[in-house]
Amino acid sequence: MQTLTEIESEYSFLEADDRYRLLIDLGRELEDMPAPLKTDTTLVRGCSASVWVYPTARDDGTLHFLADSNAAITKGIIALVLRTVQDQPAAAILATDIPGALGPFDLSKQLSSNRTQGIPNMIALIRETAARYV
Repeated sequence: MQTLTEIESEYSFLEADDRYRLLIDLGRELEDMPAPLKTDTTLVRGCSASVWVYPTARDDGTLHFLADSNAAITKGIIALVLRTVQDQPAAAILATDIPGALGPFDLSKQLSSNRTQGIPNMIALIRETAARYV
């Protein structure tokens, strides 16, 4: 799996249409989220598309997130967000500057506001989850 830095390096050289394709491809790489986990409880509020995030605590103290969306580009954005925190201890997730890590992608300039409006809510849900495990 590519690191966020490797993805950003590739992303920075692409034209707008190819950036969309890259995000769609990243979304396709997400681990499948079983339909029974897509509930009102796991639904991220404030997203223009439906977005679900389901956290699991692993025995080694790390958090693993399953996520999905009904919109391909939004699913790619989720994949970027998860690359910053996936399989990390809760304390490390809380210490991660997720918006800063996503900064080089300049998503607010690359995508419509409808596509990016839910990102803060995704990040908040991830942080709230991590805070429960510290």
